[in-house]
Amino acid sequence: MAASIKDVAKEAGVSIATVSRVLNDINVVNEETKKKVQEAIKKLQYRPNIVARSLKTQKTSTIGIIIPDISSQFYPEIVRGAEDVANIYNYNIILCNTDLDTEKEMEYLRVLREKMVEGILYMSSSLQPKIFNLIDELQIPTVLIENRDEDKKYPSVTIDNEAGAFDAVNYLIKKGNKKIAYIGNKDNGSNVTYLRYEGYKRALKENNMELDDKVVYSGGLKVEDGYEGIIHIIEENKIDSVFCASDECAIGAINALRERNIKVPEDVDVMGFNDIYEASIFYPKITTIAQPMYDMGSVGMRLLIKIINKQKVEETNFELPYQLIERDSCK
Repeated sequence: MAASIKDVAKEAGVSIATVSRVLNDINVVNEETKKKVQEAIKKLQYRPNIVARSLKTQKTSTIGIIIPDISSQFYPEIVRGAEDVANIYNYNIILCNTDLDTEKEMEYLRVLREKMVEGILYMSSSLQPKIFNLIDELQIPTVLIENRDEDKKYPSVTIDNEAGAFDAVNYLIKKGNKKIAYIGNKDNGSNVTYLRYEGYKRALKENNMELDDKVVYSGGLKVEDGYEGIIHIIEENKIDSVFCASDECAIGAINALRERNIKVPEDVDVMGFNDIYEASIFYPKITTIAQPMYDMGSVGMRLLIKIINKQKVEETNFELPYQLIERDSCK
């Protein structure tokens, strides 16, 4: 049977109230008594009843993290950065995977409120008004990661996705490419991949190149989307390069090109986005725009914990630097 606070008090020879003060770090207990209580806790392997404590204090030391796709290689590194910081400040996390489903996102927000989390790190493939309405209704401190709302009302940590895509396509143009395809998403103005599509379009425009919808494929960000995107594009079009809105798309695109005996990069340059681990070991190694994934998680968690504890926050919308990584998938 698990030890109770009463057992700890008896073992240490103190009152239950004294044990409670030690557990809650209330600085009225002398060091000798505190040491006795701590030794009793260790000996009895006592663990406080978190539910009971949270009901009394309204603090659970728990933070919810919502991600859209746990199978993606992009999000685990963000979660790792967030968790490492949470551990430093003695917070636990609850991880929720929404499978790119907005209704599931909303349900998890409600569940996390019922679990009395103190804050939420929120990652989404898109940000819809009903999501923000629910966040406002639930009144849980929330920090957006990867995405941000247009008005910057909500705290956020992201990169400049439009500028990153612009630099990526500019790089392909400087390599001498004339027909640059795009694989990603272009249908939702609040989606980060839509911003990458905007960067793609701007790079073409500023280099006096025409936008050709026949070489633009709007789909998801997984390997199969890149594969299907290339099949769709090259069926009736000749391209010399492709900008993919994720590295996983780029991997699928390269596989599809290989199957049709089209060499990368000799025949077609392929550019990715994110710099997931596999981009550095896949063959050919993928040229990409690197996002500071770990830093996005750690900065977001530090910001959220400050907000939870009502500490002074000078900046609430962080835009972290990205980097173009040159590898072997471009000539």
